[in-house]
Amino acid sequence: MKPNDKTRATLVAGKAKPRGSFPHLKRAGDFIYVSGTSSRLPDNSFAGVEVDEMGATNLDIEVQTRAVIDNIRDLLRSVDADLTDLVEISTFLVNMNDFAGYNRVYSEYFDYSGPTRTTVAVHQLPHPHLLIECKAVAYKPL
Repeated sequence: MKPNDKTRATLVAGKAKPRGSFPHLKRAGDFIYVSGTSSRLPDNSFAGVEVDEMGATNLDIEVQTRAVIDNIRDLLRSVDADLTDLVEISTFLVNMNDFAGYNRVYSEYFDYSGPTRTTVAVHQLPHPHLLIECKAVAYKPL
C-alpha cells in the first residue's frame, strides 16, 4: 500500500462473490473491515445445508458457524492478517434457539482474549438456507 493510499477495498479470489456491490473486506489504515460473511461457498451452495430426496431441508448451525469463521479467516489471510487480529465481531442469527450451537463452535476459535462480540437475532438473511452471518473488524498495523 502506498503511503498516501489510506483505504483499499478487496475482492478475494476463490471466495464466493458478494451478492451486491461491496467488497469482501476493506482496509482503512490499520483497520480491516470484513463485510457480512456467510457459509456460502464459491459455487453458490452453502455449508451446513442438506436437502434429502424428498426435498426436506436440514440446516446445521454448527457447520454453518464453522464455515463462516473459516471464511472470515481466509479473507483476513488474503491481506496478511488472521483471526487473532480481530477486535470486534457482530453475529446475526435467524433464530436465537441456535445460540448454543453457535457459541460452542465460536469457543473453538476464540476465548476471553478474543474479539468483542455482539449477537443479535434478525428476521431473515439474504437466503433462506442461511442461519448465521458475521461481520468483523481486525486491527493489523501496516
